[in-house]
Amino acid sequence: MTDPDRSDGYLVSKRYAHYVFALLFLIYMFDYIDRLVVVSLFPFLQQEWNLTDTQCGMLVSAVYWSILIFTLPVSVLVDRWSRKKSIGLMAGLWCLATAACAFTKSFPQLFAARTAIGIGEAGYAPGGTAMIAAIYPEKKRAAVMGIWNASIPLGSALGIALGGFIAQTWGWRHAFGIVALPGLIVAVLFFFVKDYKTVDLRRTDASGKTRRASYGEIIKGFARTPSLILTYLGFAGNVFVTTALLSWLPTFFHRVEGLPMAQAGTKGSAVMLLSMIGAPLGGFLADKWQKKRGNARPLICALTSTLTAVTLLLTFGLFKGGVQYATLLVVGVSAAAFVPAAAAITQDVVHPGVRATSYSFCVIVQHLLGSSMGPLFVGYISDRTNISTALAILPVFALVAALLFLAAAFFYEKDLARVEKIDVSLEK
Repeated sequence: MTDPDRSDGYLVSKRYAHYVFALLFLIYMFDYIDRLVVVSLFPFLQQEWNLTDTQCGMLVSAVYWSILIFTLPVSVLVDRWSRKKSIGLMAGLWCLATAACAFTKSFPQLFAARTAIGIGEAGYAPGGTAMIAAIYPEKKRAAVMGIWNASIPLGSALGIALGGFIAQTWGWRHAFGIVALPGLIVAVLFFFVKDYKTVDLRRTDASGKTRRASYGEIIKGFARTPSLILTYLGFAGNVFVTTALLSWLPTFFHRVEGLPMAQAGTKGSAVMLLSMIGAPLGGFLADKWQKKRGNARPLICALTSTLTAVTLLLTFGLFKGGVQYATLLVVGVSAAAFVPAAAAITQDVVHPGVRATSYSFCVIVQHLLGSSMGPLFVGYISDRTNISTALAILPVFALVAALLFLAAAFFYEKDLARVEKIDVSLEK
């Protein structure tokens, strides 16, 4: 059964697709508010509990460690059970875990609560990515992913800015409690949206006969898809950079420029807020270029990653003061421009029945090698040198990501041609 008003490759009517998208955008925004509100609370936690920079970095990394452990089993649930129910349950869980952070009395308790946030967030990005890939036309996939991923810098910036303001005004515990509440409302609404029907894991063999393939058989196909594996690794290199910047820019401005933490948090969040321009722009350019060049999606990832590496090198290697901040603003635009095209690749080159699972592998790789390591790495180097030196190493990781995406471009079209075309329909 499909929506009678569907048109132009949409699974549902355009209006309803945009409604579902709006809910997905809001949930993703609240995800990152809850995830990164802790960043602006570092000085308050260090003062109260005498924490090191490494321990503060662990409070960010804890979420990502939890995500990478649980994302695969949760994503299998998303693919084989229900997208809307899984997303609603997960969003409710991470909001409650965020509220629980307000009642912690020690670092181990807060670390445990932050880990619970990650359990809730484990399958949201794969589930949301799969829903967008299903309800929107393939030709618009990267552009829509770009707009959706703009919720990440928006949520991150709001979380960082609100955390510092609330902590200075009412105390750091209130920051966790206040930001947890709005996401619960959106989580409930998502239980009532239309979902697409779970896709049979069917494959056509060499004789032309269609048979049901095992889940493991299709997953093994991921390893034989070079553009997919290289995209996972390139994603990790860039996320290492962006998560480190999100986590430590407020502290950088606080220590180097002597700004109060509320002002430092606002200044740091403004940099990453510009990703709201970079992510949609990257998706738009990728889809537009894709019409003329078949491997445009991995190529746009390589180009934007190179721009990020060069700009970061200038920022922390040569510039100071106002010029340094100006180049950081450029990084804010370029650092997220790769995301929509890379996310689209994870959906393009796999069987439609395992789209959430495909993105879950991307989540595992990016968090294992990127998100969980970036904040910890910068904190570790900062403890032994200083925050400026720690951040100056980041261009290396962006450059490695660029080279990986460039390699993916050589395999993408061949991998895409092997994917079976299967129609996706709405649940009755």
